[in-house]
Amino acid sequence: MDKQTISFRLDEDKVEALDTLAEALDRDRTYLLNEAVSAYLEVQHWHIEQIERGIRQADAGKLVDHDKVEKLVAGWRRR
Repeated sequence: MDKQTISFRLDEDKVEALDTLAEALDRDRTYLLNEAVSAYLEVQHWHIEQIERGIRQADAGKLVDHDKVEKLVAGWRRR
């Protein structure tokens, strides 16, 4: 896979935390930043898939009655 160089600004405290973590893990900034971006993209991809799945279910009429949801949520509340 081809790689590209990008640059962006980061708060000094985040750079320091990144460097501390990199040293503790015996890795470099680039490795940690790649891991962080991969994790972020994975979560965002999953989130979009779940939204699209819910839209498809709603379009197909697979909905939960509002009263059933209210009863379910009421059971979650502390008494």
